[in-house]
Amino acid sequence: MNLVRDSEEHSPLLRHAGSSSTTQDGDDEPPAISRPRGALILGSIGLLIFLTATNISILTTTQSAIAADLDAFEQASWFTSSYLIAMSSLAPLMGRLSQVFSPRLCMFSSTVIICVGCVATALSNTFTMFMVGRALTGAGAAGVLIVAIIIVIQMTSPARRGLYIGLANSGMTVGVSLGAVIAGALEPKIGWKPLFGIQAPLSLLAGFGLLAGIPATYVAKNNAYKHLSLRQKLAQVDYSGSLLLIATIILFLFGLSGPRILATPLILSAIALPVFVLNEIHVARDPVIPISVLRSRGTLLTCFATVGFMMARWGILFYTPVYALAVRGWPPAVAGSILIPTNAGFATGGLLAGVVHIHRNGSFYMHSVISMGLFPLTLLVLAFISTEHSSWSLYVLMVFCNGALAGAALNYALVHLLHLTPPEVHPIVLSLLATFRGFAGSFGSAIGGGLFGRVLHKSLADGFVEAGLEGRSDLVRRLLGSPALVRDLHGTERDVAVKGYEEGLKALFLATVGLAAIVSLLQAATGWKAPAKEGKQVVQEEEAEGEEALIGGP
Repeated sequence: MNLVRDSEEHSPLLRHAGSSSTTQDGDDEPPAISRPRGALILGSIGLLIFLTATNISILTTTQSAIAADLDAFEQASWFTSSYLIAMSSLAPLMGRLSQVFSPRLCMFSSTVIICVGCVATALSNTFTMFMVGRALTGAGAAGVLIVAIIIVIQMTSPARRGLYIGLANSGMTVGVSLGAVIAGALEPKIGWKPLFGIQAPLSLLAGFGLLAGIPATYVAKNNAYKHLSLRQKLAQVDYSGSLLLIATIILFLFGLSGPRILATPLILSAIALPVFVLNEIHVARDPVIPISVLRSRGTLLTCFATVGFMMARWGILFYTPVYALAVRGWPPAVAGSILIPTNAGFATGGLLAGVVHIHRNGSFYMHSVISMGLFPLTLLVLAFISTEHSSWSLYVLMVFCNGALAGAALNYALVHLLHLTPPEVHPIVLSLLATFRGFAGSFGSAIGGGLFGRVLHKSLADGFVEAGLEGRSDLVRRLLGSPALVRDLHGTERDVAVKGYEEGLKALFLATVGLAAIVSLLQAATGWKAPAKEGKQVVQEEEAEGEEALIGGP
């Protein structure tokens, strides 16, 4: 009990993993996290999350320059998809690996892979090399946000958990916002390659910061692997299940991420999925995703609701800068600033939910359902005001509200999911949720991009024919991959291009309205009852609550 008091006195930022409950095997708790260590951990995690988000949004304002330099106008959709596919396919493993080994080592390994990927991207002179670099960066990014949230949940009290989850999500949204702005401002001056190269030393700096900040003896709470040797830990990894799961996800996303839907990868993915499930049931000794998690209604419905919700959200993040570039005619340095109000709203909504409201464990059912239910209303308004002459103040207000509802909804849904699942599977549940959030980016760029591209192509082709401008097929091809090109057009050509982008954006945002309405119903179906607790767990929680009451609580 003295150790708990010492931890609270020395560390108002973070507490150690075992301060609110006894460990599973009754061993001594991990060492306390001091104030300097806590600040170093928060700063390093924040920098990594920022870099991860930057790698997504940086393409919104540099895509035109990269496509022209690599002569890859028709392959431009892969610039983001390659990163997100790699991130999504590896994310399910990170929760398990952080249990078997440690969050500290998993995060540092991720930073090394990000560094290699950024260097490869910065040195690329061909489309293929660029894709390799982007995929490596995405593979490293797979372990950042999910392991960061696991560390936050394990090292903070329930009263502070909402705040730190909100801060983690805010780091992501700040990166998305500023990444587009900074890239748009610097690319015309220094080119696009240094924008990726500078991320390599920054990621390593954050990695070494985590090594220094997190004690080497730190392990996640309720960790059953901490006394095993390295050989025994390696033997615990479900290699067959991991490979099957990665193959299933990659094939599925690959089939949806190109300009056309590919049937063969989707069929192979459909075959690999049941094989993976059978492997987890009958072959794996320690499944990468426990069957109890796969059978949890609350987990699966929350994951499906999250992927649809974030697909709609990514429609805003991917295509509002496109609106600013093509329809408003803003230069790239300014177009990225359109993400500032929506991501400011995201940070505001998430932090308000965490700081003002989420001070306890338990159900947040109604709050998650209401915030998700209001979200599509903002998308409906945006669908009709994404025009050349609409009110700019109204547009800023709508994207801010859209972000605020998204930030609050994700925070509520995550904490409610923890209420619906047993603590011992929280790392796996969180990694699964992170995987589905990663799917959202891939689906948003693939499915949403495909819908937008088809509507845009038809509108441009028909518009040029109706205007009597024949032989513009090459211009249509370049406009599909370079929204900034609209600014260089004049007269009828510009009018046709602007109208084409307006119609594409309207179709995309209306589609997200329907999707967001569906996912709010899925979230409503998750339920509000926590799983039944075993007698031993109830006794442990009562003892922990009594101890907290004696020392005044966190």
